[in-house]
Amino acid sequence: QVQLVESGGGLVQAGGSLRLSCAASGSTFSRHAMGWFRQAPGKEREFVAAISWSGGSTFYADSVRDRFTISRDNAKNTVDLQMDSLKPEDTAVYSCAAGPLVVISPTGYDYWGQGTQVTVSS
Repeated sequence: QVQLVESGGGLVQAGGSLRLSCAASGSTFSRHAMGWFRQAPGKEREFVAAISWSGGSTFYADSVRDRFTISRDNAKNTVDLQMDSLKPEDTAVYSCAAGPLVVISPTGYDYWGQGTQVTVSS
């Protein structure tokens, strides 16, 4: 059982950076893969990044690769998303999710946070 709460969203200028954090609770957190997804107005939920339970494997959407970095600290029960070189098209509600395997489909995740708004101005 995992409970997730995101934080760190806000308004930033294009080209700027923002770091999102997902705080997790639950005794089995360390064995869960974690993913970040985003949803912009009028669009379906989109995969952003994922990380394996060990932190040894990471995956990124082509649109964010080399700009975003996902990381986890199992000792602190947190998963972060460092977002650099932000673009207006990155504007969306960002949610973290936990699941048994590292996958890119949102249906593969069992637990979800409430989401945090990220707005990038031009």
